[in-house]
Amino acid sequence: MRGRSKKDEGDQAPGRSRGGFSSKILAACGALGNPLRFDLTAGQAGDAPRALGLIDGIETKAVLADRAYDSDALLKAVRAKKAEAVIPPNPTRSNQRQTNWFLYKERHKIEIMFGHMKFYRRGFARLEKLARRYLAFVHFAAACLLLR
Repeated sequence: MRGRSKKDEGDQAPGRSRGGFSSKILAACGALGNPLRFDLTAGQAGDAPRALGLIDGIETKAVLADRAYDSDALLKAVRAKKAEAVIPPNPTRSNQRQTNWFLYKERHKIEIMFGHMKFYRRGFARLEKLARRYLAFVHFAAACLLLR
């Protein structure tokens, strides 16, 4: 039997979650809601550890994220960039810090970006088996959004 072996297929990036196998797309977008970077993780993986790679090399005045991204490492990285961390504190934190809720309202732009990207059903139905192909289609959909 000829062809590639199963070992050559690469990472498929499915992870276990409550609903079964799943994966997550993490994204960074600009102030206007334009996509900048993407990362793919397993469904059960935490969001905050991978966020460091998303903001690395991006110059910004503020980093807006939800409670899932509240970690000391990310807050330290944002401070090193001399930017404001607009991340609500996790309710389990012992020291609750202040959040700029007026600026936090702008976080809806990334949700709108994901809504526009869901137009490309192939990407969000996860029809691609391999992670690198799936992430490539997500980048393709982002490029289509930038070109319209």
